[in-house]
Amino acid sequence: MQPELDLIIAGGTVVLSDRVAKLDIGIRNGTIQSLTPPMTYGNEITVIQAEGLHILPGTVDIHVHFNEPGLGSWEGFQTGSAALAAGGMTTYVDMPLNGVPPTVNAEHLATKKTAAEHHSYVDYALWGGLVEGNVAQLEELSVGGIVGFKAFMSEPGGEGEEIFTRADDDTLLAGMKEIARLGHVLALHAEDESTVSTLAHQAIAQGKTGVRDYLDSRPIVAEVIAVQRALDYSRQTGCALHFVHISSREAVDIITAAKQEGLNVTVEMCPHYLVLTDQDMVNQGVLAKCAPPLRSAEEQSALWDAVSLGLIDIIASDHSPCPPEMKQSTNFFEAWGGISGAQSTLLLMLEEGYHQRQIPLPAITNMLSKNPAQRLGLAQSKGQIEIGLDADLVLVDLNQPNTLDKEDLYDKHRQSPYIGYSFSSTVQKTIVRGHIVYDQSSGLTDTCVGQFVAYQTGGVIHG
Repeated sequence: MQPELDLIIAGGTVVLSDRVAKLDIGIRNGTIQSLTPPMTYGNEITVIQAEGLHILPGTVDIHVHFNEPGLGSWEGFQTGSAALAAGGMTTYVDMPLNGVPPTVNAEHLATKKTAAEHHSYVDYALWGGLVEGNVAQLEELSVGGIVGFKAFMSEPGGEGEEIFTRADDDTLLAGMKEIARLGHVLALHAEDESTVSTLAHQAIAQGKTGVRDYLDSRPIVAEVIAVQRALDYSRQTGCALHFVHISSREAVDIITAAKQEGLNVTVEMCPHYLVLTDQDMVNQGVLAKCAPPLRSAEEQSALWDAVSLGLIDIIASDHSPCPPEMKQSTNFFEAWGGISGAQSTLLLMLEEGYHQRQIPLPAITNMLSKNPAQRLGLAQSKGQIEIGLDADLVLVDLNQPNTLDKEDLYDKHRQSPYIGYSFSSTVQKTIVRGHIVYDQSSGLTDTCVGQFVAYQTGGVIHG
């Protein structure tokens, strides 16, 4: 018997986790109720015609910095989630920094939840932070519904008393023991502080403060040292690890070997390492500054090989905005580092992965949707087009070219390094739990329908 439905997405080509098929998607009360061959429907039900379009699972971006509470002038949940909606993202996980205060205890988590409530166009989850002195607060963050913890192995930067701080080795070990007990995953910014701080201080002391000097101060070896140390701590504690924004093939291969050894570890890559190179940082300046920094064209090619081989688990934006004046400095070390690209993640991966390199659509959407949802305990409702899951969908025309203009951006400061980039595809509609939150012709919905999604279960990527 056909289930009772209130919305049909009809005639589209649906991207499932293992195949692509022509299917109609039946939806009721925001969840997927049926996946059937195309058919004809009467006027008693709302039908969105998707003939000629591909229907992808809404992307789950597990690495964004929306800077609330306290720093909404940097971005904010409303403008940040607007950019995600326009880019086909239906769920995000906001980092515990750079909000003031950072999300390192239950009180600060409650403050962040309040800031986000009714101000997000798409659904959201939250990371908790591991910093020096808060190991005893990790359990209360877990009870509050965070999906995992985040720590830095190098100084994250920032000024003032209430900033996110680096986790030293003692903090990492103690925190990882506790996180393993709680059954969560620890996300790590893996750069060795001793290496990068020594090289930076040497360069600055010699008056070398240009873009190439900054690039030289954060070499691949700093990433490798940190990854190796973290994996050793994982062996000692049994803590599951997720390495964010890995930038080198050497680090990818070390993590891959650790997986084969049996460690519970995943690797994330960001579009900017796959699309931009160190030369783009030279050409665009601070707009393209990030840490770890952009790498060479040769390194980028090796990273694409890793993607093609299935060695990369998750693609996430690491959307890291700031006010424009913080990007204005002749000293590259002093200028704020972070790339704003949340709106372009899906289209960049479709362009560079599918159109340019013929990576299958299920492989791309698994990195963008299925795997992040599974890794962070959101897979009971998010990440795939599957009966019983939320109707989080993005309708894409793979054959409608467009060029990104500054005026197309929805984030607060519109500082994307991808302005002027030409795509072969266009996002037509973004749907969150059956609600159309973005339409190419009419723009954003009037209502922020996004809801908080707490940790459900999981934390393991099933091959």
